Amino acid sequence: MTDGTRVEWREWGEAAFDEARRRGTPVLLALTATWCGECHEMDARTYAEPRIAANLNDGFVPVRVDVDRHPRVRERYNVGGFPSTVFCTPDGKRIASAGFLGPDGMRDVLDRVRERWDTSGADAGRMPRSLRDDQPPRGPVTDRIEEHLAGQVDGGFDAEFGGWGDAPKFPLPRTIEFALKRDQAKARQTLDAVTRGLFDEEAGGFFRYARTRDWGDPDRAKLLADNAALVRAFAHAYCYTGEDAYRRPAVRTVEYLTDALWNGSAFGGSQGPGDADADTGPRTDLTAFADSNALAVDALLTLAAYTDAEQPREYAQRTLATLRSELVDDEGAVQHYADPDAPTLVLADQAWTVAAALRAVQVLGDEDALALARRVADQTVESLFADGVFRDGPAEGPGLLDQTFHPLDGNVEMADALLDLAVLTGEERYREVASDAIGAFAGAWDRLGVRVAGYGAVAARLQRPGLSIRVATDPGSDLHRAALRVADHEAVVRPRAPGPDAGTAQVTVGDRSRTVTAPADLAEAVAELAAE
Repeated sequence: MTDGTRVEWREWGEAAFDEARRRGTPVLLALTATWCGECHEMDARTYAEPRIAANLNDGFVPVRVDVDRHPRVRERYNVGGFPSTVFCTPDGKRIASAGFLGPDGMRDVLDRVRERWDTSGADAGRMPRSLRDDQPPRGPVTDRIEEHLAGQVDGGFDAEFGGWGDAPKFPLPRTIEFALKRDQAKARQTLDAVTRGLFDEEAGGFFRYARTRDWGDPDRAKLLADNAALVRAFAHAYCYTGEDAYRRPAVRTVEYLTDALWNGSAFGGSQGPGDADADTGPRTDLTAFADSNALAVDALLTLAAYTDAEQPREYAQRTLATLRSELVDDEGAVQHYADPDAPTLVLADQAWTVAAALRAVQVLGDEDALALARRVADQTVESLFADGVFRDGPAEGPGLLDQTFHPLDGNVEMADALLDLAVLTGEERYREVASDAIGAFAGAWDRLGVRVAGYGAVAARLQRPGLSIRVATDPGSDLHRAALRVADHEAVVRPRAPGPDAGTAQVTVGDRSRTVTAPADLAEAVAELAAE
């Protein structure tokens, strides 16, 4: 051994696990991300230590996993954040796991893992609980789901500092959107706190989370997915309130995304802080991932709908064009990013692409986008929907990828998009699938917490008729723009709609409707129908 010894990292794939079987050794999975400061610190302090590197090379098969490129691996092996340090058997079952490990901590864990492996071999591994349970707890979708989650939003709220929980504090954009319709004061207080604590006034954009309860000491990484979700939440708040305090951060964040993460055809995935000791600049990953770019399309078009801003509209259209041409095939399967080895048919990619395309239908009147949404949705139902619930991807691959996993958040996003698709196409089958997917988790309604309040929002949409507005004008008309700005962010708007007389809009809630001709009459019609 020499001081030049370094960990001989393998890439995630069958070859690494096959090697572990041949050698009769455990696998070390190092789950990292470009934006993760502690991941880089662990590289510099722990994996660069020659004795640790030699031990790993001799007694393990070390595999580095970029969690942004392998979202299904992330979901199966994440142990509460990154870095995640996971030791597993050659068939992928966990032996031991930890987060950040310094050199001394790594030595202790290596000794324990070697002892367990020498004693039990492959029997030392265990299947994670989330994969042991074959089916989620199905139950009826009732009003109690929304009521329970509204209670969680109320009971878990931090009245002093805003947001939910203690420390660390995450912004939870989906929870904010749930609160906007049910407890707007809490949503606004949280958005105000997020602006003070996480918004980068100098460069724009939002940091990931705050390490303290009062939204101090932010983790300075900026992820596209987080920023897009917050742009949408702030835009919705602006629609409800008309206050510039919510429009301004959203607009500034779009400017940040186009300045820092635009790669020429879509948005890169993240920007992490540089190394102050080494005087390096931000670590930027310009890889365009399907799920976060689709979410960005949705968010930017939402902002454009409420403000008539050209920049978000332009970049949303360019990004959607890239998704269509580079990441979605003719059958509706979405590739996670543009690489032959990238995973395909990941539920989050499929769901957000459907949602993005449907937002383009509503805001731009893009009929090709409706065909795209239908194609991707049909492929998702055909390939990933079984026994009334969506799994996270094809049940195949190395490690635990061949184990079926039903993510709650992915089912929520897919169901939400399918409800919009049902309205825009008039096809009830999409609503039926959405109802099944939400019902798959309803048996555990009383165990759901504030972080999954979005589940309550979709359950509520299934329980009562939603608002739809069919506008028989071209996109961008005064009537269409007024329809988009009705203060209900779950409303579905259809420009160039067949059925209503030319130049009118048909406002519908369930089996009740009103037809209006002037933008000023839309809000009155919505209020009348809501009161009946």
